[in-house]
Amino acid sequence: MLYPVAIETGDAEYAYSVVFPDLPGCFSAGDTLEEALANAREAVEFYLEDLAEHEQVPPSAGSLSDWQKDEAYQGWAWAVIDIDLEPYLGGAVKKNVTLPKLLLKKIDNLVKQHPAYKDRSHFLQTAAFREIAQVKQQHPKTKDE
Repeated sequence: MLYPVAIETGDAEYAYSVVFPDLPGCFSAGDTLEEALANAREAVEFYLEDLAEHEQVPPSAGSLSDWQKDEAYQGWAWAVIDIDLEPYLGGAVKKNVTLPKLLLKKIDNLVKQHPAYKDRSHFLQTAAFREIAQVKQQHPKTKDE
């Protein structure tokens, strides 16, 4: 998943600050931009490990363009960090799923046309994350059990 990263640029006196707007409380810093981004990856990995230990699904990544419009981050630079969420989801389990033929064909065609989806399972995983996030947004008291 591509998580947007807000970067408060540093200088000779101040370090670079890095914040993940989609991951409340996940932040880092570094004396150089490269160091700040390396530390950001480490920070997000620790953050996601903590969520996994508490059996919580990682939040979906918001839109970079939406975050860039947020007043709290005006003047900040931006990057995205690609994080493989699978290690934080408790491993893969194979399940049989029943889908209508036409829907399955449309999914497979979409996967072929968009390399962002590794395969059918990755597409379904991505769709499930989006649906879970949407339900949680509409019904904040919904539990992840």
